Amino acid sequence: MFKKLSIVLLAVMCSGFNAQKSKSNQVDRPKLVVGLVVDQMRWDYLYRYYEKYGNDGFKRLLNQGYSLNNVHINYIPTYTAIGHTTIYTGSVPAIHGIAGNDWFDKTTGKNMYCTEDNTVKSVGTMNEKVGNQSPRNLWSTTITDELRLATNMQAKVVGVSLKDRASILPAGHNPTGAFWFDDSTGNFVTSTYYMEALPKWVNDFNNLKVGEGLVKNGWNTLLPINQYIESSPDNSPWEGLLGSAKTPVFPYSNLAADYKSKKGEIKYTPFGNTLTLAIAKAAIKGEQLGADAITDFLAVNLASPDYAGHKFGPNSIEVQDVYLRLDRDLAEFFNYLDQNVGKDQYTVFLSADHGGAHAKGFMDEHKMPTGFYGEDNKEFNVMLKDQFKVDKLITKITNNQVYMDDKLMTDNKLNADEVKQFLIDILNKDKSVLFAVDMKKAGSSSIPEPIRSRIVNGYNWQRSGDIQVIYHDSWLPTYSKLGTTHGSWNSYDSHIPLIFMGWGIKPGESNKEYSMTDIAPTLSALLHIQFPSGNVGNPIVEAIGK
Repeated sequence: MFKKLSIVLLAVMCSGFNAQKSKSNQVDRPKLVVGLVVDQMRWDYLYRYYEKYGNDGFKRLLNQGYSLNNVHINYIPTYTAIGHTTIYTGSVPAIHGIAGNDWFDKTTGKNMYCTEDNTVKSVGTMNEKVGNQSPRNLWSTTITDELRLATNMQAKVVGVSLKDRASILPAGHNPTGAFWFDDSTGNFVTSTYYMEALPKWVNDFNNLKVGEGLVKNGWNTLLPINQYIESSPDNSPWEGLLGSAKTPVFPYSNLAADYKSKKGEIKYTPFGNTLTLAIAKAAIKGEQLGADAITDFLAVNLASPDYAGHKFGPNSIEVQDVYLRLDRDLAEFFNYLDQNVGKDQYTVFLSADHGGAHAKGFMDEHKMPTGFYGEDNKEFNVMLKDQFKVDKLITKITNNQVYMDDKLMTDNKLNADEVKQFLIDILNKDKSVLFAVDMKKAGSSSIPEPIRSRIVNGYNWQRSGDIQVIYHDSWLPTYSKLGTTHGSWNSYDSHIPLIFMGWGIKPGESNKEYSMTDIAPTLSALLHIQFPSGNVGNPIVEAIGK
């Protein structure tokens, strides 16, 4: 009897040892990684509206996650496409190739949109321009690419956004799918780069007409409007108009009618975020993300804060309401993840692609330095013609960069450095300009850090311009007379939130200096996979581990 019992105990012990050994031979990873990139979210929004947030959205991230309070974008210009690309590649425009939302192509003489691809067709819409999109202009791999490669393409990767570029670039080169919003139909669509037909779950979601239901009662403030003391008065003179509204004031009662005639109006409201998180949940269910032992990745861009910020400005009640409602949407989304993936089974990070400047009118009202600048290549071309006797030496001014006509200078035997320096001297006499610099010589210029290195990191010699213009703090382009914009090196554009939460993350916070390029290698370290191919960042080791 004793002998039999000993044999049984030995078998159990061996079984336990083998199970333990088997477990130790597996790479420990979460079931799902969720990237939440909030478009145009300044870091200070975490605390400006803190007292009005609930406990389960932004505060859950801050209390249960690891918050990095001193994360900056380490390149210029600070635009959407570059931000999303940099977050997911750990690289900079000089390397990953995405030099702006669009850029001027000197070889063709035409503008190039960051995800433009005329070799592919639309899927889910008759609007070919909406669907002529792919990641082919992206030169580096993404963290999502590396996860696919590390699992022999078994990991499922899905990107969703109201914006094509904010879905396509994070999802990488070979995802399970990338889906974006079609303004003409109100549906989420894709391109033949990914698939020939929409998956059933996307068609089913589109058939629900979620957007129509979200706007049916218009848009009023979540709280009584007199509680929005963190924002400027409603109907401030620097706010833009939404849809058919005659004034920028709550309630926006015509939103349903406006949406019926122009589906894109939902993007300027908090309901654009709600819609995006709704299709994110549909993707989790439809693709069974996080349902097996292989880690999946869901890349979500919440674009409505950017649309609202551009239209109304950061100090508007409209923008505050977008964030208060986003807080509730995040709480509901985290609860969905808890219930369907498992509370301790997923890792989420929240960050932003860029921030946003205060509106000029707001700055004027409060006696802060500000102004408008204009970029007129016609005026500059006249000056250059007077000096060098050649017309149209400037082909384009975009992204705060001046593109020179190299061929024209060569054909007319002009010294390119001399021409550029002449124009730089003119620019540096403009009261709106802080610095103008030859981008090829930025590394050796007398411009102070961090501006100098951010110019170098942002300079892609095949796609960027020849001269970078840095304007004075809080000076905005003339096209932003209402609302605001972004793109500069300054903290209001470059200081972004970054919070990790969930599996593999310890709670806490840090004021150490980090860069946007550190996000992807941190995720790589967490998942034990290769860094993206163009990565220049480093893992934030203090956030990892329990």
